[in-house]
Amino acid sequence: MSIAVTHPIVGIDPGVGGAIAEFYADGRLYTYDMPTFELITRGRKRRHVNAAALSQLLTDPCPEHVFVEQVGSRPGESPRAAFSFGEGFGVIKGVTSTLSLSVTFVRPQVWKKALGLTADKGQARQRATELFPGNVDSFKRVKDDGRAEAALIAYYGMQTMEAGCA
Repeated sequence: MSIAVTHPIVGIDPGVGGAIAEFYADGRLYTYDMPTFELITRGRKRRHVNAAALSQLLTDPCPEHVFVEQVGSRPGESPRAAFSFGEGFGVIKGVTSTLSLSVTFVRPQVWKKALGLTADKGQARQRATELFPGNVDSFKRVKDDGRAEAALIAYYGMQTMEAGCA
């Protein structure tokens, strides 16, 4: 079964270092770093997910479906880092809910296994380069792993939609 998707399937790699990817059925891919803003707290700059900018990205154009990596705290993570990460994930959930978007939360183990990947971020960048050769520049830096993972989540989402599983 093949679906006619005129609106993008969106993949989101959460967190302030994450990204958003719009993937179209015709193969077009657009990636965006997670929109953030800085606040100074106790003399230190801290980045936070920008809900207003994320909302704008998710409404122009309106996605067919959004796939968000379902994440939790990571072993060895500091309480502050875990709280910050959870706050960003909550912003994503709040924005997608407020916009009444169709959302699927997918565990990293599920989408990575479906694409034959491990937890290695470099491997994700390499696979994204293979699948999206026209977007190689989006994945060339080590810090572009969020873009690569968002693109791969969107790709996984498109495959899931085509299989009628979402």
